[in-house]
Amino acid sequence: MLQQLIVSFLASACFGILFSIPKRFLLPSGVVGMMGWGLYSWLSAMGMTMIPATLLAAFLVTSFSLLFARLYKAPVTIFSASGIVPLVPGGLAYDAMRYFVENDYNLAVQFSAKAFMISGAIAMGLILAEVLYQIGKRQTRR
Repeated sequence: MLQQLIVSFLASACFGILFSIPKRFLLPSGVVGMMGWGLYSWLSAMGMTMIPATLLAAFLVTSFSLLFARLYKAPVTIFSASGIVPLVPGGLAYDAMRYFVENDYNLAVQFSAKAFMISGAIAMGLILAEVLYQIGKRQTRR
């Protein structure tokens, strides 16, 4: 588990380097990615399926991205884009394309559907956290 957390931290931070975020945000963006992957791994180990675990991990990533954006006075996308990288189903999408090329359409459709549902769970987690944040922000203004 510790190895997975370190690798997810590095993946998120290196994604930040790749997209030229300021150096002072590399550590927090890596931490966001590490926390998201940690929650996903823990929920998966507890028996939760991939899609709800991804949804909750994406929700956590966005929640901490919003928090860090306020703390560091930076755009949310610096933290959320880097933090979401470990959750992206790149391996599943690769396998789906490989099965399409190999003319194994049953497996290709299965992997494609799973990758699509995980991508949708990521999007829903991002949106849900943002919407709840905006609702809470409006309520505190009143």
